[in-house]
Amino acid sequence: MSRRVAVDRLRRAVRGTRAWGRGVLAPGALPDFLIIGGQRCGTTSLYHYLAAHPRVRVATGKELQFFSLHHGRGTRWYRGHFPAAAPGTRSFEASPYYLFHPEVPARVAATLPQGRFIALLRDPVERAYSHYLHTRSYGLEPLDFADAVAAEPDRLAAALRHGPDSRTAHAALRNHSYLARGRYAEQLERWFAHVPRERLLVLRSEDLYADPAAVYGELLRFLELPPFTPAAFARHTRRVDPGPSALTDALRADLSAYFAPHNARLATLLGWPNTWPA
Repeated sequence: MSRRVAVDRLRRAVRGTRAWGRGVLAPGALPDFLIIGGQRCGTTSLYHYLAAHPRVRVATGKELQFFSLHHGRGTRWYRGHFPAAAPGTRSFEASPYYLFHPEVPARVAATLPQGRFIALLRDPVERAYSHYLHTRSYGLEPLDFADAVAAEPDRLAAALRHGPDSRTAHAALRNHSYLARGRYAEQLERWFAHVPRERLLVLRSEDLYADPAAVYGELLRFLELPPFTPAAFARHTRRVDPGPSALTDALRADLSAYFAPHNARLATLLGWPNTWPA
């Protein structure tokens, strides 16, 4: 286990233990909205922009993973991560695994029937490589990028033999789903089967990067929050890309061809132009 993994686990264990106590003594209100994904699509930046709003109150941490990893702990534990309800405010958390995990939409719909949800989607080729670098940075990926992509179908199939909520499945789905997470349409279709479309806002990462103020304004209108401008729209990331890129022109072309039908399906689903390279 890498030091980074160990530190992350310890921090989350401490946060979870404290939530048990708050959940018993003074549980907060369930969140009003969630950032549900996708991973490596700018959700950390979006989290910070929303947390800066004076009418928004954040949970005890960015990724609570209640509806994916910790659903068995119950809503009292989950509420232990949130502040008490206050008039005119909204609370939220951001767990990018929520968009991808197949059991999450039904769980969310049952627990947050009036909630609103935000999905942020990035060019799936760029997202896949960023995901790979992220997993490598934790010491959880021994293969080079091309081999990791080739190994993905067998890795996921083997991990899912005992269902999507097994420890093995979670590890593979979170760490080695480089291509699967970029098939956005099938993930959103699962969500739309449980959540009305008007309560799920889908944004493009590239638009957030190009004009963060405009996207932020759209987001505040969706959440029915008053206009606000953060001090800065700095980009936040937990990883710096080291060394030369392993995303060669040939591999990029192969992955673009792989994602082309999935991007077209997404464009049809959302009424978007097919804006990522085909």
